[in-house]
Amino acid sequence: MDEIENLLPSLLTALGLGLLIGTVRERQQADALAGVRTHALTALLGAIAFHLGSPVFLVMLGLLTGLVLIGYWRSSITDRGLTGEVAVLLTALLGALALVNATLAAALGVIAAGLLYAKASLHRFTRELLSEREVHDGLVLLASALIILPLIPDHAVGPYASFNPALIWRLVVLVMAIGALGHVSLRVIGNRWGLAIAGFFAGYVSSTAAIAGFGQRVKESPTMLRPAVGAAMFSNLASLSLFAPVLLAVAPPLLPILAPQLLAAGAVLLIGGLLGVRGGESSTAAPPTADSRMFRIGQVLTFALAITAVLFISAALNAWLGARGALIAPMLTALAELHAAIASIGQLFQQHVLDAEQARWSLLGLLAMSVLAKSIVAGVSGGRAYGLRVAAGLLVTLAAVLAVLLLMPQFA
Repeated sequence: MDEIENLLPSLLTALGLGLLIGTVRERQQADALAGVRTHALTALLGAIAFHLGSPVFLVMLGLLTGLVLIGYWRSSITDRGLTGEVAVLLTALLGALALVNATLAAALGVIAAGLLYAKASLHRFTRELLSEREVHDGLVLLASALIILPLIPDHAVGPYASFNPALIWRLVVLVMAIGALGHVSLRVIGNRWGLAIAGFFAGYVSSTAAIAGFGQRVKESPTMLRPAVGAAMFSNLASLSLFAPVLLAVAPPLLPILAPQLLAAGAVLLIGGLLGVRGGESSTAAPPTADSRMFRIGQVLTFALAITAVLFISAALNAWLGARGALIAPMLTALAELHAAIASIGQLFQQHVLDAEQARWSLLGLLAMSVLAKSIVAGVSGGRAYGLRVAAGLLVTLAAVLAVLLLMPQFA
């Protein structure tokens, strides 16, 4: 009795997946190889056969494959694809998976049904909207993320153990992904809001990588300078907003202490981003076409070399200075990873190594180091005009933080 109770939810999951996939197939094609009933029975067949053991399941799968092939060969439709046949086999496998992991089977079943349902939209997207250039760049991005990245060592190497190949390549992938995101946003939304939206959401991943990605866009189309600078400001605004959850997790009492400085910095970045959006109205550049490059691998690698140099310099300084102060490590960390640096400050505050006033000045120091690194990255990736404007916006942000620090009463 207990076995039946344990088995019943998995069988119902398998049945539901079969009904879902079968409904989609039958609505799409009246003469489909398999409809609602066939897919529902196939899902139950897969689940029952898997429950009876591997030999039974393999025999069932072999027989089902034979039946599918016979149905395909006997079809009178000469241009029939293999989607229906593959869907039947997938339904059987999902039915078996439901016995092992019902949640995973349900998720995969919904994804499969969605792909089947979106047949017309996917065909239009791949045949009419995507260009050969975009397919090429997309394949380069996927190969970099899914093939190269897992093969790269994920540990520190080189002088002062400053170079982590996997970390650097993750940044390379991020820059390419952000370039692709900006390209798609510009094509879909247009110059005025496309980069701004892309910049804000990219900032939650890496504002440094976002600055480099938009720098590539400026080199590709110099008339996109103002929107790209605005997008860089929005990316830093998103990155700054992550300070709140980091501090809440590490040192909750520190957040209200630093809140005035963070709000001042956020206000400046918001104004800078909106000015970029306004500048996009007067941009004479047309949105990128399907044949435009999503990113340039040479510029991406140049950005990676710049980050590597910054990491090496910070590690060398850390090794040279030694333990001269608890703030040296987070200050140097801020050159490459601002959120890790603010977490270090929060931890030092919680351990009573820093008091409130020292923490406030430490925030200014972290932002200053970050401004230095990002200004270098902006100049390398986007050229002198882009680099100077991004640096100016970040320096004004830093000045706002300093003004709040000097004008507000000191903490005891």
